[in-house]
Amino acid sequence: MEELHKPVLLSEVLAVLQPKSGESYLDLTAGYAGHASEILDVTRNYKDSVLVDRDINAVKYLQEKFKDEPLRITNSDFYSAVLQEIECGNAFDMILMDFGVSSPQLDRPERGFSFAKEGPLDMRMDPTQELSAEIVVNHWNEKHLVEILEQYGEEKPGFARLIARAIVHGRPWQSTKQLGEALGKYGRGGKTHPATRTFQAIRIAVNDELGEIERTLPLLPRLLKPGGRVAMITFHSLEDRLVKDYLKEVSGYGEESELTVLTKKPVVAEKSELFINPRARSAKLRAAVKL
Repeated sequence: MEELHKPVLLSEVLAVLQPKSGESYLDLTAGYAGHASEILDVTRNYKDSVLVDRDINAVKYLQEKFKDEPLRITNSDFYSAVLQEIECGNAFDMILMDFGVSSPQLDRPERGFSFAKEGPLDMRMDPTQELSAEIVVNHWNEKHLVEILEQYGEEKPGFARLIARAIVHGRPWQSTKQLGEALGKYGRGGKTHPATRTFQAIRIAVNDELGEIERTLPLLPRLLKPGGRVAMITFHSLEDRLVKDYLKEVSGYGEESELTVLTKKPVVAEKSELFINPRARSAKLRAAVKL
């Protein structure tokens, strides 16, 4: 099948997870199987492995790709999937969580993730959920918009108020490109488009991305076998801070610790990868092993 998404930090993920023949694997953000394909090619253990994604489009792709394998594929957000696996008493040798937006989500205008192309104000990773970007930008009040711009877009309070006011006064917004072009007028001379952080903040709010990570991280040790490894890829400082702080806390009890950190510093992409996959430039990989 055609590769729809180029996985970031693939060789680095393989280096920290060290997959071996017969091992079980849980991919909580499987997407278009960029990492999963490589890992399962090594383990060949399909019956004890699980691929999860909240995007039905990705799930359909996975089902077709692995249609001849006894592999369980789940359409779910990763927090709900983790609760399900714990309830079933399952544990794995490897777990991967890649928190980034997939290339098909970004590249397909109809998904509404990018302001570079004309598309609906959507941004839902799960297309069936009710909350969308259209509801956020056309119906949330100015105070609420300021809050998400500060918290999720990491904008300074004054600029967050300026953008929130512009969004409220410019209603109704019809498309991603319309909103992006309007926010482009508030440029501050940097390399980053003025709408970038706003779109990030809206996307995080729509999908409850940080809340889901916060709820999931403490449960991961319960899904790992002794000696099991977990790897997590983040794409902005808010995600990375949650992962970093969690790993510091859970590994800080000496012999009583549940996990030992495998990456003293976050692993980032080599220049060779950045040349062929610019989207890897903000990716950071952290990993740990269960004692």
